[in-house]
Amino acid sequence: MMQVLLALIGFGAGVGVAGGLFSFIIGLGVISDFADRTHTGDKVLLYEECVALGGILGNLMSVYQFPIPYGAFLVPIFGLVSGIFVGCWSMALAEILNIFPIFIRRVKLLKSIPYIIVSMAFGKGIGAFIFYFNRW
Repeated sequence: MMQVLLALIGFGAGVGVAGGLFSFIIGLGVISDFADRTHTGDKVLLYEECVALGGILGNLMSVYQFPIPYGAFLVPIFGLVSGIFVGCWSMALAEILNIFPIFIRRVKLLKSIPYIIVSMAFGKGIGAFIFYFNRW
């Protein structure tokens, strides 16, 4: 019974994380930018489904490690496609980072930014300490 409960919790957490990642990718506008630049806006849903399917297949392959026929031939193609994806994602992130200075000025957070940064650093440090302390 405990194993079933852990499997359900793990599955639910995985679905939540995957949904957050895919909505982050779509929210950054990577998919819509591709559709806009290639003038294929009518296929945006197909692009989104392909991104979700790629994530699902990537997770299945990482967990179950299926053998891939002609793997040596496909590795350079996978590397090229992965590089394009990471490059597009980083450019979309760079574009969206321009929003933070505008948001900070509008909300008038200028005086509290050092406290926010220190709080995030302490949170990261405490989280790392708890993680490594539990490993001993």
